[in-house]
Amino acid sequence: MTTDLHWFKSSYSSNDGPDCVEVAISTAQPAILLRDSKNKNGARLEFTGGAWSEFVEFAAGR
Repeated sequence: MTTDLHWFKSSYSSNDGPDCVEVAISTAQPAILLRDSKNKNGARLEFTGGAWSEFVEFAAGR
């Protein structure tokens, strides 16, 4: 997995809250990655572009 990813915190995450999610977009292998900002070396979820769109739509409750 690429180590030079640019991670950014979700706009729905607070700086002090316990529920912080970070997202990175990989160009080396077209994918969107998700991780817990409190456990940067922990497990990551990896989505293709289509799967990410479906996930976001599902999470938004549409």
